[in-house]
Amino acid sequence: MNERLRELRAELEKGRQRMQALDRERQEVRDTMLRISGAIRVLEEMLEQEEGGAAGAEAALSTVA
Repeated sequence: MNERLRELRAELEKGRQRMQALDRERQEVRDTMLRISGAIRVLEEMLEQEEGGAAGAEAALSTVA
């Protein structure tokens, strides 16, 4: 029985360590996704400004002509 008890405790400890590793990995993935999301937002805003600037320039040219 003592041997089985040691085995179970060792398995439990391995499980705790694996859970900690998975929690760290989950946090890293979440942080990466947040950075990617922020980069997407910035690029979308830059594209909107670029498209808005081009549309404004076209409108200005059409009123001059």
